[in-house]
Amino acid sequence: MERETKGRIPADPAAGGHSERRVMDLLLADPAITVTKLAKALGVSTVSTRKVLNGLAAKGQIIRARGGAMPAFHPGILLRQRHNLEQKQAIAQAAAKLVHDGDTIMIEAGTTTALVARYLLGIRDVRVVTNSALVLPHARVSPALHLTVVGGEFRPATESFVGSIALSELDRFHVRLAFVGTDGFSPEGGLTTHLVEGAEIVRKMASQSERTVLVADSSKWGRRGFVHVLPLAKIHTVISDRGLGRDAVRVLEKARIQVCLV
Repeated sequence: MERETKGRIPADPAAGGHSERRVMDLLLADPAITVTKLAKALGVSTVSTRKVLNGLAAKGQIIRARGGAMPAFHPGILLRQRHNLEQKQAIAQAAAKLVHDGDTIMIEAGTTTALVARYLLGIRDVRVVTNSALVLPHARVSPALHLTVVGGEFRPATESFVGSIALSELDRFHVRLAFVGTDGFSPEGGLTTHLVEGAEIVRKMASQSERTVLVADSSKWGRRGFVHVLPLAKIHTVISDRGLGRDAVRVLEKARIQVCLV
């Protein structure tokens, strides 16, 4: 048992990862919530609550404001980051293993694709081209990455740069691997999304790479979005979780797509 030291605030169970998730939930529900109300909702002291807020601010998840805080990202991004988080992390880690020292890659905007950059730590002299602002925090702590972020119109809902400027800048690069995501993929529809601008970026990255790698959790299989992106035949590798059924794997392998399940 830990001893309480005089003059020091005792360890608070709410100061861990679970309390951070709870704080984010509360901030999403009410961005104007105060530290006092947060502390009451968490059942801890305001001092402990401020520690959690400071920790989230240091991670770039929130922006501190007088008397409280606000999420640093669009609410939709935060919700997607949490959805199937363990699967996304495992998928991204497996994707990063495809990258070698001295490699050249593209990373398309998305909550799973952005995590690939997180697991590149330790791989040397990797050149990364991306339209994703979510890649930046990972690149900051990985000095061996040479990051190029293309310009364009910024979309907070996807933390991405899109449009004609982004497309023309991507034309300047050729890479070995392009890591892309999707809102849904199926035999009939191929890769699909709900955003026309996002589809344009994926198509451009696929055309500028030697191999296109789809990173998508199994919940995306069978879904068909508003905008067609690419036929399955344009994908070389699919990395997903073991929730992807045998029938789906057979369909993908029949299309000569390498399938990696984690």
